[in-house]
This record gives sequence, structure tokens and C-alpha cells, in this order.
Amino acid sequence: MDLGLQDKVAVVTGASRGIGRAIAETLSREGVRLVLAARSTDLLLEVAAACPAGALPFPVDLRAEAAPQALIEFAVARFGGLDLLVNNAGATRRGDFLQLPEADWADGFALKFFGAMRCCRAAWPHLVRSRGGIVNIIGIGGRTGSAEFAIGGAVNAALLNLTKVLADRGVADGVRVNAINPGSVETDRLALRIAGYADQRGIPLGEAAAALARDQGIARFGKPAEIAAAVAYLGSSRAGFCQGAILDLDGGQTRTL
Repeated sequence: MDLGLQDKVAVVTGASRGIGRAIAETLSREGVRLVLAARSTDLLLEVAAACPAGALPFPVDLRAEAAPQALIEFAVARFGGLDLLVNNAGATRRGDFLQLPEADWADGFALKFFGAMRCCRAAWPHLVRSRGGIVNIIGIGGRTGSAEFAIGGAVNAALLNLTKVLADRGVADGVRVNAINPGSVETDRLALRIAGYADQRGIPLGEAAAALARDQGIARFGKPAEIAAAVAYLGSSRAGFCQGAILDLDGGQTRTL
């Protein structure tokens, strides 16, 4: 299916690995001109080299207040405009609510929420001109609370609400804003969770992976490419009637309405 993304311009944050890398490679195969942001210069260069249509790396720490504006200005200066912003950056620490320090809460919101919010704000006037869109990669923890995911759940819930807020504004401004909630996806982060699960129970890694999937009520874990394919669709004109949509890609883990 031709998504009509050839020569569009996109910024992808958190693009150095996992889901972000898959998004970059998928969009590049569709002919999108890319600016890729993350903190790791070496990994970004590797991802950029793997993109079929090429990509420009922009190493940056989006926790810094001025960084999102600099990222968007770089993309517009190099390509003359912006059609799509994919907010994928940010991970939060799991743990006991009573033991999580203030610094972890501040860091969790600094990158995943405030980084995304500032990227949206900086990109908005350019997306109005191109009648472009935003896709926020958030997570199912924002919909279903979990005792070990207090920070992530709070951050994700805030981003889900921001998605709806911006979608409401986008109706008038001509900017489409949607979000994807991945469940457990086969990334380095999940591998660490599986390893911890195996250590706690004294079982092999393969057995731990299967047991963790069963605990979550799913048949298998997701693949980064599956999230990336949904981003390409939501970022294209094929999804022109999607506004404020929240797509759960979690293998059926979220069972609430």
C-alpha cells in the first residue's frame, strides 16, 4: 500500500534503538526525509546509516528546556518544513512507590512528558503550514495502573491527555494528533525485565519470557516493526479521519473499555 509519504519530512525522537529505530527505518523505506534525535551519537549514526533513504542525526538531550526548539529548527532549516513529529523518547523507572526518589519522578516527567510537550509546541506552527501530524508513542500503563509502574503510569496518563488536548486544537488548526500505546515489545528494556523476572524466580530466560507473557495475559510479545507500521499509517493521509485516536498495540493485554 502506498501511504503517500514520499519526500515528507519527519522528526523522530528516541530514535537510537528499539521502537524508535524501527520507526526510523520504516518511515525511511516509505521515502520520508528524517531527522533522528536521541542522546547517543554513535547509535544515532548507526541508525541513520541503516535508513534506506538516509537520515540526519541530531544528538540531543530533550530534557534540556531549549533542546526541543533547537531540534525542530534544525529539521526545518535542513528540509524547509515539517510534516510529522513522532514523540518516542523517554523511559521511566519501575519500583515501589514508597521507595522511588524525587529525582526519578522529576527525570521521568522531564524527558517523556516535557520533552514531548515542548517538541509539539515547537513543531506546531510548521505542522499547521503543512497540515501535518503528530504521533505520540506512550504506553498502556497510562490506562491501567500498576503498583510497580507509578512514575510511568502517571507520565503516560499525562501524555494521553495531552494527545486529546492537542487533537482538539488540531481540528481547528489542521493538525492531526494521535497516539499509540505499546504493550510489552521486544526491546532491550523488555530483555532486562525478563532477566530480572528470571533471577527472582530462579528459572531460565526462555521460561521466564513465556511466564511473563502469561502473567500479562498475552500470547506473545510485540515486535518493534509492528509499532512502526502503525506509526507510518497514522502519519499518512490514509489515516486522515483519525484525530485523537489512542491505539493500543498490546496483544490484548488491555481489557478495559
